Formats: sequence, structure tokens, C-alpha cells
Amino acid sequence: MHVARLSLTDYRNYRTAELAFERGATVIVGRNGQGKTNLVESIGYLATLGSHRVSSDQALIRSGADAAVIRAVLAHGGREVLLELQLNRQGANRAQVNRAAAKPRDLPRYAHSVLFAPEDLAIVRGEPSVRRRLLDELLVQRSPRLGGVMADYDRVLKQRNSLLKSARARGLGAAQLTTLDIWDERLVQLGAELIDRRLELIDELRDPLASAYRSIVDADHRPELRPVLSIDGADPDDETPTDAASDADGEEPAAPAGRAVTAERFAAALTALRRKELERGVTLAGPHRDDVLLLLNGLPAKGYASHGESWSFALSLRLASAELLRRDSTTGDPVLVLDDVFAELDRRRRERLAAAIGEYEQVLITAAVLEDVPEQLAGRVVHIDGGRVLDPPGDGGGTRGAGARETEASGV
Repeated sequence: MHVARLSLTDYRNYRTAELAFERGATVIVGRNGQGKTNLVESIGYLATLGSHRVSSDQALIRSGADAAVIRAVLAHGGREVLLELQLNRQGANRAQVNRAAAKPRDLPRYAHSVLFAPEDLAIVRGEPSVRRRLLDELLVQRSPRLGGVMADYDRVLKQRNSLLKSARARGLGAAQLTTLDIWDERLVQLGAELIDRRLELIDELRDPLASAYRSIVDADHRPELRPVLSIDGADPDDETPTDAASDADGEEPAAPAGRAVTAERFAAALTALRRKELERGVTLAGPHRDDVLLLLNGLPAKGYASHGESWSFALSLRLASAELLRRDSTTGDPVLVLDDVFAELDRRRRERLAAAIGEYEQVLITAAVLEDVPEQLAGRVVHIDGGRVLDPPGDGGGTRGAGARETEASGV
């Protein structure tokens, strides 16, 4: 799959813009703050329904506008599909597929992309929520139905937390809060599926992660992923969970015996934590509290890995995600987006990364300096300046070293 055309209206710093893309690699060049990342961010939004930079849609709407519109024509095997998404300041967002009304959560069925950006260093060094998001976005792209399961889980979790807070304020004990059992049942039903799907995904990522890391670093640092589950007693406030770290040099943890067993463990955890939850007014076990321990050479990458190792680990996770998507996709490769990646790599790793991604159907690269990008990836170049598109690919310009020739961004 590749993005054949992209149109933006009132998105970030673009009043209107339209670009035509081709298969293969395209480099989007511009000084910092000119809008090159905004272009690739919009493509990533169609695939994940979220931004890699902000948590709120409001920041994506141009100042003074009531809504932003993203339109993309995706092509594969001689067929094209038009996706349209309107992000509204007020009211629900709206979507269309081939001009027919659709739900925004339907878009990831058609748009598959994997985006790596400097913010992804937080996958290794940041909070558990960043790693949970990495897994969940990949799960939704591979199985869009899970987006609904996640939304349902969040709604039940919110209701349960409200009940716990109300009980704490009123001084109610566990015996006086029988309605909590109803929410527990639903929370366990939804949460057990999410936990098991994440565990399956972690297991599937292990081999492509190791391969991707070796392709970039050319060394065997034994990158590993280990699930850290709150339903098994992991302390969500402990940044380096003792149990998971102690397993690093031992045998692999036993695989779960199925969703029924996960549900039983989840239910037992809620029962055991009931008193503490009533004291704190919050749900203390479930997929919303889980983490993934990242290991290099048997040690937690967070706290032990160097900057370069952390950067390579995060990039390898994204490449492993892309590999899983291309394995089971019926619409070709995901669009691979590298946002200002090459500036962080030395020459040897730049060349190794270029070789690793060379076979993907479409690669979009952003760079502040074109010379940072390996020459074999810089055949087509788009220049961006202040929310204006210069030398769009379909215009005959935009080769390496070509001067920037401004064209008016057309309306959508």
C-alpha cells in the first residue's frame, strides 16, 4: 500500500496543501518548525487515530479554524480508496470512505503505517503508558475490532473509578458496595482479552525485534521484551519491577494458559486489592496498569542503555512492528515513516538503516538537512517552508540537490 495523494485543509500550519506521492522513498526537507512533520503526522493519524506528538486533537486544527480535514488516496494492486477525516473543535469527528459515511475507527482498516520519531525515545526511557500505547496502536492496525474493545474497557474503567471515588468519599466499605461486582465482571471480560492479545503480540515481536536490532547495530545485544502484569502483583509505581528483572537471566516466564485463566487471575487480583482500591479511589489492576520491560544484555534498557542503544532499541521496535504488519496484510506493506531519524545516527548506522528499509513499498522521510539522508533514499525530494509545499513530487522537480521552486498549494 502507498499514499498516492494527500490533501490537508486547516491542519496544523497548513491552510490548504496537496501532494502527490509515488512508491519508494520520498524525502520531505525543511528547517525546524516549517511543517514537514505535520505532513507525515497526518498520515499516521489515519492509521492510529492519534498523534505521536500530542494527546488532544485540538492542537491539530489550525488556529482560527473550526475543523481540520485530512484526505488521502491509498493505492494497492491497481485499486484506490479515498479516506477522509474531519477533526472538529466541537462535536464528534467525522469520517468517510470512498465518499460514504463511516466511523473514524473504521479508517485503520484501510490505512497502515508505522512512524518513528524522536519522541519514540520515550518508549525506552519514558512511562509505562508510552509502551502500552505502542502495543495498542499495533493491535488496532492488525485487528481494528480491538479499538472498540479498548474503548469499552476505558468506559467501564471510568465508571468503576467513579464508583470507587464515591465510596471513598462516603466512607463505604467493601461489604456495602455490592454494585462494584457488576463492574468487575465487565472489566475482567474486556481486560482479559486485551491482556492476552498484548501477550501474544509481545511474543510475536521478539524475533523481528532481534533481527531489526542486528540490522541496525550489527551487534548481538540480546534485545528482549518481558510483560509486567498488574494482575500478577506487579507494582505499577515501581519503575524497574523486581520480578520481571530477576527473570531476565533465568528461564522464560510460563506462557498464560488462555483467556479463562487470565480472567481468573484478573478477578482474583481485584478481590485482593478491593480494600486498597477503596482507600485510594482508583482501579489498581488491569491492562491500564501494565508495562513491558525492555532488556539489553539481560539488563533493563531504562537506566542502563546508552542514548545510542536506547535510540536503536526504539527504532528496532518500530521496524519490528512494520514487519508484523507486512506479514499479515492483504493490502501490501505499511507506509514506513521516519521523522528526523537520520540526524541521530552515525554514517554507518544510516547506511545500515537504509538497507533495512529499502524494500518497503513506500518510505516517507523528513529531514532538516538533505545530506543527512543516504543518497539511495533521496531520489525524490519535497521542500517545505512555512506551511507551503515546494517542489511536489508529481511536479517534475524535487531531485537531490534541486533548488526549491515554489508552487501554490491547491485546495482540497
